[in-house]
Amino acid sequence: MKPIKMLDQFENTPNGLLVRAPAKINLSLLIRGKRPDGFHGIETLMAKINWYDELLFEPAQTNGIDLICTGPHWAPDGEENLVYRACKMLYERAGKTPAVRVTLTKNIPAGTGLGSASSDAAAALMGLNQFANLNQPDSVLNEICASLGSDINFFLAGPLAYCTGRGEKIEQIYKKCDFSAILLMPNISVLTKDVYGNYTHNKQTYNGLSEKINPLLQKKSVDSVAKICANMLAESCFGLYPQLERIKQDCERFCDSKVCLSGSGSAMYMLIPEPLEKFLQVRDYVTKKYNCESRVIYNNRW
Repeated sequence: MKPIKMLDQFENTPNGLLVRAPAKINLSLLIRGKRPDGFHGIETLMAKINWYDELLFEPAQTNGIDLICTGPHWAPDGEENLVYRACKMLYERAGKTPAVRVTLTKNIPAGTGLGSASSDAAAALMGLNQFANLNQPDSVLNEICASLGSDINFFLAGPLAYCTGRGEKIEQIYKKCDFSAILLMPNISVLTKDVYGNYTHNKQTYNGLSEKINPLLQKKSVDSVAKICANMLAESCFGLYPQLERIKQDCERFCDSKVCLSGSGSAMYMLIPEPLEKFLQVRDYVTKKYNCESRVIYNNRW
């Protein structure tokens, strides 16, 4: 694979600090079943990709957290946004008065299973901690992440990890894993809670996939795990959004390659070898037939 030029996560600007928040894909996603606390236990292999939201931290004119949301995709303002809540909690833990202007440029759509809101929250904690000299240790950042959402902790480190529990238990995988993929993003916003609410657990399916995947994970054979294309939320997602399954099946027939759902959807991806020409035809085909945004993505380096 040819080396891909990657942007850095942190970039100083004339007036502040720019922080990039990468999306992720699930290279595998198994559901252990429902836990006593009502959450579903998961086992997932997640990888960051080179597509980013951006957060710009600048001094505020008055005390408080001034959050501005811009970019091609919508994000909520104020305390409904995880970025705002993350910043507020970090200031509280540091015992300091908030005084920051945060501009969130939303490039990655919500409801796609790419984890952008979670990544934004993690980037907010790391960026604010550095920008405002709050000097909070990683343990505090991880604690705040776990309280805000299930998969936010993953984005504090990376770029590749095996996540369990609700997604907050992170086991870093220190192995280089280069990949390229076509990312398909149908114009459908999926609610994660609906997909989990519609999910029916199949213990036999879990056991079968676990027997295949766990030995590969022990050997850090990430490529082999990804090729299985396991996502136990796919049936539930496609049951709620049958158009997504039609796109998946159509793409698989067109290119004779597996198409995998990321998270609870709606985004799907296709791992591809180089050269890319054959698979770029798939991207163009899906864009025209289903009005589906698509792009070539690579594994992120950080």
